[in-house]
Amino acid sequence: MHKHMVLTACCLSVVLIGFDVTAVNLALPSMAQDLHAGINGMQWVIASYSLATAVLLLTAGSIGDRLGYKVGLTAGVGIFTLASMLCGVASSHQMLVIFRVVQAVGAALIVPMSMSLISRVFPDTAERARKLGAYTAAYALGMALGPVLGGAVVDSIGWRLIFWINLPVGLATLLLTARYAPTFRPARASSLDVTGQLLVIALLGPTVYAIIEAPRRSWTSVEVMVCMAVAAAALISLLTYERHRRDPLIDQRYFRSAPFTCAMSIALVSFAAFSGVLFLSTLYLQNAKGFSALRSGVWLLPLAVMVGICGPLAGHLTGRYGPRSAFVVAGAANLAGGLLFVLGPPDMPDAWLLTGYALFGAGIGLSNSPSAATVVAGVPRDHAGVATALLITLRRVGFCLGVAVMGSILASAEWHDTGSILEFANAAQPGWWAVTFCGLAELLLGLVATSTWALHTAERTRAALREREP
Repeated sequence: MHKHMVLTACCLSVVLIGFDVTAVNLALPSMAQDLHAGINGMQWVIASYSLATAVLLLTAGSIGDRLGYKVGLTAGVGIFTLASMLCGVASSHQMLVIFRVVQAVGAALIVPMSMSLISRVFPDTAERARKLGAYTAAYALGMALGPVLGGAVVDSIGWRLIFWINLPVGLATLLLTARYAPTFRPARASSLDVTGQLLVIALLGPTVYAIIEAPRRSWTSVEVMVCMAVAAAALISLLTYERHRRDPLIDQRYFRSAPFTCAMSIALVSFAAFSGVLFLSTLYLQNAKGFSALRSGVWLLPLAVMVGICGPLAGHLTGRYGPRSAFVVAGAANLAGGLLFVLGPPDMPDAWLLTGYALFGAGIGLSNSPSAATVVAGVPRDHAGVATALLITLRRVGFCLGVAVMGSILASAEWHDTGSILEFANAAQPGWWAVTFCGLAELLLGLVATSTWALHTAERTRAALREREP
C-alpha cells in the first residue's frame, strides 16, 4: 500500500510538469495582452523556465544524493508549488520570468528525485519497468490536460489560474510524500561540481539571450557580441576543466560512443522542434486564426494525446526490434508534419491542422524511449544514471532553443500581430522549414546511431571506461 502511495506522489509531481508544458504555451497570447509584453517577453516566459531547468538538472541528482530522495522531492514540489502561486500574482512579464526561474528550480529537483524514489521502492526489474511506464503516462496525462483544461481556464477565468491549479496538486503531493515516502540516501554521494555548473550557466545563458535579443538589437550589437564571446569562452573553459576533473559534471569520454552522441543529438533537435511547434502553433491559432484559448487547446490535443500513446509503443518497438525502427518512424513523422505546415495554405483546414499535430505528437512520443535506451546502451551500466541526467538536460536545452529560435524568426520577419493569417504564415515559414529539417536530422541520426560502425564505437567506449574505473 505504501509503495503505491509513493508512486502516486511521484506521478502527481510529473503531472504538474507535463501540464505546465502545454498550458503555459497556450496562455501566452493572454499573458502578453494582460502584461503588455511583446513576443520577446513571451519568449522569455518559456525560455527562462526551460533554460533554468536544463542547467540545474545536471547537479540536481548530486543534491538528492546528499539530502536524500524524499527530502529532495519534498523540496522540489514545495518550491514548484510556491513559485506557481507567485507566477499567478505577477504584475509584469519581468516578474513572471523571475518566478518562472524559481519554478524551474523545483522542476529540476522533481524529475531525478521522483525517478530515484520509484527505482528504490520497486527493486524488482520487471515491476520497476511497469511503474516507470505509469510514471511516463502521468507526464503525458499532464500534457494532455494542458490544452483543454488550460484553454477552458484561460477563456473563463484568466491565465493566472493556469498557475494556481498547481496549488492543490502540489499540496496533495507533499502530504503523500511526507506520509509514505521512505528516506533513501546513497552510501556514497557524488561530489558537486560547482565550477562546471557555473560554466554551463555561462555557456547556455548568454547563448539563449543572444538568440532572443539579436533580432531586436542586431547580431552585430555590442551586447549580443559580448554574449557570444562569453559563451565561446565558457565552452572552451568547460571542455578544458571537465577533461581534467576526476568526477566531471559531463564526462567527455561518453561522446566517443556514436550511438550515445547521436541519441543526445536526437534529444536536442526533437525537443527543439517540439517547443517550436507549440510556440508557433499557439500564435497561429489564437493570434492569426482568432481561435479562443479553449478551441486552440482542442486543436492541439492530438499532439499531446499522441505523445502519450506513442511513448509506450516506442518502448515496445525498441524492446522487440531495437531502437532503429522507432527512430526512423519518429523522424519520418516529424519530417512529414513539418512538410504539411510548409506546403499548407496560409489558412489551413481543420483536417490539415489535426493531422499535422498528430504527426508531431507521434514523432516526439516515439523518440523518447529509443533515445534513453541508446544512451544507456552506449555507456557502462554503472554510468547510466549520469548519462540519463545528461539526456534529460539536453532535452530541456533543445526545448529552450526551439522557443528562442522561433521567436527570433518571427521578430526578424517583423511580424507585428495584425491578425493577418497571410502575414503570420509568411513570417513563420522559415520556422516550419526548421522543424522539417529537425525531423530529417532525427531520421538520419537514428540510422547512424544504429549502424554497425556506431555499435562498435559504443563497445570500445564501454571497454575504455571500465578500464579507467578506480
